[in-house]
Amino acid sequence: MDPGLNSLLKWSVENSAASTGDPDSATPTTRGLDPAALAALMGGPSDADLMISSMQAVVSTDSEISLDDKLIAFDNFEQLIENLDNANNLGPLNLWTPLLGCLEDKEGEIRKMAAWCVGTAVQNNEKSQESLLALGGIRTLVTLATREGEDKLVRRKAVYALSSACRNYQPAMDQLTGELAKLGRQQEKVDAADMDACDVLIEGLREEAAQ
Repeated sequence: MDPGLNSLLKWSVENSAASTGDPDSATPTTRGLDPAALAALMGGPSDADLMISSMQAVVSTDSEISLDDKLIAFDNFEQLIENLDNANNLGPLNLWTPLLGCLEDKEGEIRKMAAWCVGTAVQNNEKSQESLLALGGIRTLVTLATREGEDKLVRRKAVYALSSACRNYQPAMDQLTGELAKLGRQQEKVDAADMDACDVLIEGLREEAAQ
């Protein structure tokens, strides 16, 4: 059973006595009810709805939606995908493609937020790591992290995203080291499960980004 529906059922059973007029029962309360389940009960937007609407605002070409509005929407999006289930829904909701597209936006603030969101989505999440790799995101992040003239904050967020994407996921690490080798920055493979080796690689990129 869907966790949200299960939560609703449990809440309904626990409060059924009050709803039938039992004088000894407590007043029904929504305490302990999952927010997503409560939203469904009250007809409010789900996390999926909020993720979609946030990304729609970010990529909108409507002149009435300002850059500040887009950044607020992106911040909301980032908070939503801190939840593992929401991060795993990026694929089913077709949100990976617009998110990765934002890594190449003309606005540096949008590129920074996109890299931040990617890093959040893939952290300790193999399913999202797989999606990022399959969609070519590693190559784009390497470009952002190493590009001369790129804003330092953008480069740092790109490094953060690469760090999250490659730790404990060897295919992404191999892609990263391969892309760096093309740039003359990394000649040896790195074990994605070796945190010390990962730290050395990422710290090197971080220092370069700060210059």
